[in-house]
Amino acid sequence: MTIKKIIAIASAKGGVGKSSITAMSALSLADTYKVGILDADVYGPNQHLLFGFEDHKHEIVETPSQKLLKPLFVNNIKIASMGPILNNNKAAIWRGPMLSNAIKQLIHKTEWGELDILFVDMPPGTGDAYITIANELNIDGVIFISTNNKLSIHDTIKSINTCKKLKLPIIGAIQNSTYPHNNDEKLVLSHQIQQITSIDFNEKIYNMNFNNTFLESLNLKEIYENIIHG
Repeated sequence: MTIKKIIAIASAKGGVGKSSITAMSALSLADTYKVGILDADVYGPNQHLLFGFEDHKHEIVETPSQKLLKPLFVNNIKIASMGPILNNNKAAIWRGPMLSNAIKQLIHKTEWGELDILFVDMPPGTGDAYITIANELNIDGVIFISTNNKLSIHDTIKSINTCKKLKLPIIGAIQNSTYPHNNDEKLVLSHQIQQITSIDFNEKIYNMNFNNTFLESLNLKEIYENIIHG
């Protein structure tokens, strides 16, 4: 496989819109670039749900040397997730080594092919998944998703410090509003972390029900094109 750029989308706090923004980021590029999503949130995979693949399963592709997982393909995006592997209502009650092994399988046993960019939908928290991703992938940058809520900010700073310890390059943060309010106040995470953009509350995002015009208004494509060509 050849993947030109790998971007991790992270947040320490759940419910801040990380998975939705990962999906929108991929969609913003899918009409022009070869795009993939690795859903590394093994305990709570959501990408297959966001793209309406609740009842689909990954197919297995046999090559002369090994068996590979065929990613879901929707809207010109390749998606690998534990969601289509586990039953919809089944919980993955796994210790750290099993979690890490599942992520490694998704990374190395998926038929990614040629990609311009792979988005990694990171799980909340700062646990084993971060260490596994840092060891197994050459991450080109991490983007943090946070609301202006003080708990979200507090936990996201922990994720930032985790990435620094793991020597993962940090691109910046996206401020996401998960409820209607004034979004004029700038996100304050650290004087070392820039705010890339902000996304206002919109029910279309909750329902993944938006057109290209709405997607273009978020200016995500321009952000990632700079990364791809940078």
